[in-house]
Amino acid sequence: MIGVLPTSLSVGGQDYPIETDYRNILIALTACSDPEYTDREKLYILMKRIFRDQLNEIPEECMTEAAEKAKWFLDCGQMASDKKPPIKVIDWEQDESIIFPAINKIAHREVRSAEYIHWWTFMGYFMEIEEGTFSTVLGIRQKRAKGKSLEKWEKEFYLSNKTLCDIKKRYTEEEQEEIEQLNKVFD
Repeated sequence: MIGVLPTSLSVGGQDYPIETDYRNILIALTACSDPEYTDREKLYILMKRIFRDQLNEIPEECMTEAAEKAKWFLDCGQMASDKKPPIKVIDWEQDESIIFPAINKIAHREVRSAEYIHWWTFMGYFMEIEEGTFSTVLGIRQKRAKGKSLEKWEKEFYLSNKTLCDIKKRYTEEEQEEIEQLNKVFD
């Protein structure tokens, strides 16, 4: 139905209430980007955050459908595409200090102090972010990820704000050692 925000998901012909507050989803997304968790653990965390205690009531044979519905919810009702996964240009945890001011500007209020905001509403605010620090940082990250040249002012901004613009990688100890070895070779 148009204009209705989902508060449950139908799995195996039964509706299961879901946790829809944006904070809950951001916690799940942060966990899903943590390299310390296996893919199986990430999926469990995501499903548990969305379905909460109801997860235990979903029949085992419906878990694949439940995961697909959870992804549909995370994607704000958009159908999955066959595109390859995008390069990571946003880190919700690292970018908190520049994302929330941009969202607050759109929402005309401090969203972090709101008792509840539906995930889709939060993402609606997010999608409307225009000019500002976050959009500048995001634009620079996107260009760099695609190997595109930065404008002169973007280069200056980047050089003055590298810690803001560079996503801090979260690697396992093994991956970090490998990166350090490669850096020594190329330095």
